Amino acid sequence: MGHSGISRRCVLGLPAYLAACWPEILAAQEHAHRAAQSGAPGKFEFLSPAQAAVVDAIAAQIIHSGDSPGAREAGAVYFIDRALTTFESEKKRLYAEGVARLEAQGFARLTSEQQIQALQAIEKTEFFQTIRAHTIMSFLASPEYGGNRDLAGWKWIGFEDRFAFEPPFGYYDAQE
Repeated sequence: MGHSGISRRCVLGLPAYLAACWPEILAAQEHAHRAAQSGAPGKFEFLSPAQAAVVDAIAAQIIHSGDSPGAREAGAVYFIDRALTTFESEKKRLYAEGVARLEAQGFARLTSEQQIQALQAIEKTEFFQTIRAHTIMSFLASPEYGGNRDLAGWKWIGFEDRFAFEPPFGYYDAQE
């Protein structure tokens, strides 16, 4: 955040931010993908195991499992960890402080209902907004780069990954 309280991302706009950070976003997705494919517990570059448990629990509440896989099954925590060492490295302190507050409450061991109450108490904070954005990014990313293990996010939104798409046909075709 700058002195005026406006973030660099707000000034540049999301498209410019994504374009500027695209290589790092892809690297974070690739890191998550490798961690998911290895089958072994992933290694974290920034998060400690205790911090990772909190981040994983938060992500699982943001996009929870139910009839379909959620953020936990999609490997969101690995994408987030990598993001904090690359394109979102300026968010390390924000995460460290936010996670520490929740870790002090034993967040990862709380019931689902208790976790939701704790998250509702912080939902307007920069920390929550950031982890929410990171969770959504990881869940909907191309699985080629990771973060969307087993197409969990795409299945959830009904996206069909086809090699080629046909143009949509509608009323304008009848006018020929």
